Amino acid sequence: MDRGALRRRPTVALAVLITSALLALTTPAGAEAAGSPCPGRKTRTLTFSAGAVHVYRGNGSVCAFTLRARPGTRTRMSVSVRARGHRAVRREGSRTRRIGPVDVYAGHRCVWVEGSVGHAEVSSGWILC
Repeated sequence: MDRGALRRRPTVALAVLITSALLALTTPAGAEAAGSPCPGRKTRTLTFSAGAVHVYRGNGSVCAFTLRARPGTRTRMSVSVRARGHRAVRREGSRTRRIGPVDVYAGHRCVWVEGSVGHAEVSSGWILC
């Protein structure tokens, strides 16, 4: 091997290391998977027998959607978010996989999140206070 190749290897390795470090720094800390319909950071996952309700928070808003555990035939599903002192915002319908998102401006208020798939349901109580 010639001396030029020996000098280039550490330089290439250093360039790869610097590039990966810069990519890690420029990616937002709260970045979630591209498949999420909600903006912000994931704060809670409320699981129950038939699925889960995923709760996100960002810029004073709370966003939630219900995801079915085993997608298949159409089933009645719902998701709702209620900021303390306000009415619940609810979305319901017959879906195969997901219902929502429901996005509510909550500011610094507590929220109550509910979700259901068929007869199975989950309720959070007051959270994110």
